[in-house]
Amino acid sequence: MCGRFAVTTDPALLAQKIEAIDEATSAAKDTGGPNFNVAPTTTISTVVKRHTEPEDESTRRVRLMRWGLIPPWVKTTEDGAPDNKGPLLINARSEKVTSSPAFRNSAKNKRCLVPMDGWYEWRGEKGAKTPFYMYGGDGELLYMAGLWSTWRPKEAPKDAPPLLSCTIITTDAAGPLAEIHDRMPLTISRADWDRWLDPDAPVDEGLLRGHGDLDRIEIREVSRLVNSVRNNGPELIEPAKPEPEQATLL
Repeated sequence: MCGRFAVTTDPALLAQKIEAIDEATSAAKDTGGPNFNVAPTTTISTVVKRHTEPEDESTRRVRLMRWGLIPPWVKTTEDGAPDNKGPLLINARSEKVTSSPAFRNSAKNKRCLVPMDGWYEWRGEKGAKTPFYMYGGDGELLYMAGLWSTWRPKEAPKDAPPLLSCTIITTDAAGPLAEIHDRMPLTISRADWDRWLDPDAPVDEGLLRGHGDLDRIEIREVSRLVNSVRNNGPELIEPAKPEPEQATLL
């Protein structure tokens, strides 16, 4: 799965790097700085491909979305919020995105990329799990396959801006990553970005079965500081320091 990750590139720079329209900076007064401990329900940068006009060519856009997908059919609470009492839909299994009621409509034409420096995973027994950081060994961002959705309160005007939300697709872990966890985010390589994002084409089943940038990913053990979402700084992704040896009484 993918339940925590790091991203340090601001939306404007991201848009410049990937030749996309920056819709994130104009949508929020504060898009936040580097986040080394992104947790569910955080607002994150995503990449989509959409049309400005029905007949024009779709273009890449960087948009802010809530991490944790809210399907359009979710009911509205009395205070106008989504009545999302079930589990947070932060991940979607690649094997089920085209059949699951929560994801299948998004899989048709609302696919996105979630850029990140890397993600965290834990290995070991409960209470003594060791955190690891999986990241792009070449220093470049990783782009994870995702799905997104729009949600509006029941009585909201038609021109009211919707709540945008997303989920990260996971697949079976491969190579050394399988020694850390049995699942991993589904990476999409640069050559396949537009094929994945194309809003006018059906989901590419081959990409759902792939491992994109697997050969770019490296692993390192990191500090248990990442266990708490209150901690947020570059020290979270630095290699773990060896535990001090305890003195033995003779």
